[in-house]
Amino acid sequence: MSTIVYGIRNCDTVKKARAWLDGAGIAYDFHDYKTQGVDRARLEGWVERRGWEVLLNRAGTTFRNLAEADKADLDAARAVALMCAQPSMIKRPVVEAGETLLVGFKPAEWQQALGEGDAATR
Repeated sequence: MSTIVYGIRNCDTVKKARAWLDGAGIAYDFHDYKTQGVDRARLEGWVERRGWEVLLNRAGTTFRNLAEADKADLDAARAVALMCAQPSMIKRPVVEAGETLLVGFKPAEWQQALGEGDAATR
C-alpha cells in the first residue's frame, strides 16, 4: 500500500505530520498543492467520502479573505470550486493510505489508522 500526503510544504501542520510519519518509519510520497495543483476528481472523491465541511479550511486566511458573497450559501459543488481555485483552502494535510483517508493532523487518529512502522506494508 502506498501512502500519499497532500498539502503545502511550508505549512506548519504538514511539517509536523511529515515528522510524525518519518518518526513512525512510514514511507510516503508528498504532493504539494502549490507546485502540483489539485486534481478535481480526487477532491470530489474526498468530498464524497468525508464531506466538504471537513475538507474546507475555513480557519485559514485564504478563506477568511474571500468576499462574503463567495462564503455564503456554500454547498459541495461551490466548496470544491473554491478549493480547486485556491488549494490553500483545503484542510491540511490530507493522507491517502489504501482505503484510509485522513484529513488534518491528529496524532491519536493517525496512530490508530496507520500504526507505527508497518503502515507502508499494509
